[in-house]
Amino acid sequence: MKIFIFLIFFCTSLFAQVEYPKDYFSSPLDIPMQLSGNFGELRPNHFHAGFDLKTLQKEGLKVYAVADGYISRIKISTFGNGKAIYITHPNGYTSVYGHLQIANGLIEEYIKKSHYALKSFEIELFPKSDELIVKKGQIIAFSGNTGGSEGPHLHFEIRDTKTEKIINPMFFGFDKMLKDTKKPTISGIYVYPLETKTSVNHSKRPLLLNLSLQKDGTYLSEKVIANGKIGFGINTFDYDDVSFNKNGVFKVQSFSNGKPTFGYQFDTYSFDEMRYVNALIDYSKYKKTQQRVQKLFMKNKYRLSIIQSDENNGAVTVTPNLSLVYRVEVSDFNGNKSTVSIPIQYDLLSTIIEKEPIVSNYFVKANKDSNFAKDNMSVFFPAGTFYEDFDMNFDVKKDTLFLHDDTVPAHTNFTISIEDNKYTEVQREKIFIGLIEGQKVTYNPTYKKENVFNTKVKTLGKYALIMDTIAPKIAIAKPIEGKWLSDQKTIQLTVNDSLSGIKSYNGYLNGNWILFEYDNKTKKIIHKFNDGIVAEGANDLKVVVIDNVGNSTIFETHFFRSQKK
Repeated sequence: MKIFIFLIFFCTSLFAQVEYPKDYFSSPLDIPMQLSGNFGELRPNHFHAGFDLKTLQKEGLKVYAVADGYISRIKISTFGNGKAIYITHPNGYTSVYGHLQIANGLIEEYIKKSHYALKSFEIELFPKSDELIVKKGQIIAFSGNTGGSEGPHLHFEIRDTKTEKIINPMFFGFDKMLKDTKKPTISGIYVYPLETKTSVNHSKRPLLLNLSLQKDGTYLSEKVIANGKIGFGINTFDYDDVSFNKNGVFKVQSFSNGKPTFGYQFDTYSFDEMRYVNALIDYSKYKKTQQRVQKLFMKNKYRLSIIQSDENNGAVTVTPNLSLVYRVEVSDFNGNKSTVSIPIQYDLLSTIIEKEPIVSNYFVKANKDSNFAKDNMSVFFPAGTFYEDFDMNFDVKKDTLFLHDDTVPAHTNFTISIEDNKYTEVQREKIFIGLIEGQKVTYNPTYKKENVFNTKVKTLGKYALIMDTIAPKIAIAKPIEGKWLSDQKTIQLTVNDSLSGIKSYNGYLNGNWILFEYDNKTKKIIHKFNDGIVAEGANDLKVVVIDNVGNSTIFETHFFRSQKK
């Protein structure tokens, strides 16, 4: 009776849904909906927060307000969502439109005035509720490829206005705009020995199981012969009928002899939970192979709200005289479902494949503060930095900190400190703590107190003090010195810094600050003459670029332009 009640409670709590309005929002585009990314999709260090809507592989498509409301936030960034507009609606939800090329009409005028008032390309604005009112179906912007976009598309989200939680747009009726009759694909099932003594099919390492397709369309795994505690992981993705690319799945649920053990459903979550994607996946395998295997167990419980698990956190204990069938069901939002069954049997098989050898000199406990130091370098891990305990390599050689490697994910910041006794005070102004990956050096914001440098990071790896005395580079494709530019619509320059990276750039036309838009992907800055700053006749242009340690470069030229037609 208790088991029956538990099953009802578990399944109800996992799949209970809020009633969302189905016909309130319209599509933000006037072309048939196709997804290049869906809600909850697994991305580097985060779950995807909405839909990525295809825009015919081009920019400039009209973007419409999906309902009445007012623009409550505008954020212009060189990374992330690039140019983004947020609309607050009277029904308690906010819609988000990202990677925009340009806003439309009065909205663009409002943004342009703010750029010039703040003298910055990167801005964040919070208009009042009566400043930028929009109507459903109004053109608010044009689609683009700004920010961290890897190709032209529209990023679209729906959030709860009060809590700012992001919600799967499918719940608002967008599923009707996207035909999907295809079942999710299960491309791999892995089994994990979770205790030192445990072996699975002669192995103490995770194993990929062979799957066979059954007549009823389900899959049957090869038998798992094990002893002790084990867990499972799944590699899965989904197709719909019109998008023709892999997307994430909506729901995963596992059962042991019919009892739910572990499940999650991508319905709604907060931005604070995004990084838990690194706990859900087999992070080490992802870093080594780029495969995202979703683990159906937790060694240590973590606070990802979409997960529901049993008292064993999804792990299965294989004991004598107990026969088990472990089942995994994977579903998309439309209810198309794929199932795999895994027979499990107890036996003490000899171990042929031992655990991977671990070379380490320290052990880190995830739930305790840890501090490690050698020579002039130290690292401090606050409790909760990591999801699980692990054996860690820590060493200092030739002025370089060897801090394990990026096969163990960190959830929160930890602090690296390096004391310097060889550089002058003047030289120290040009130094930062860099992450070294082969020939690549990544800048980290670094804070100096006397001769001690500190930085907060979330990535294990090699770190060292890096000196940057090289100024940024500014280049122009075709010289404009002394030329008439009456037929040009823009001025484009390339700005780049090969070490610490660009901190700021500013352009001046005849002594007045002008807006240059920066595209991080192409390293180009672009000024549009229709801003109205250019003078009739002679014009003097000055561009100042400063990197993150204060090196600067000035580019100056002059040109002529006629505004007369």
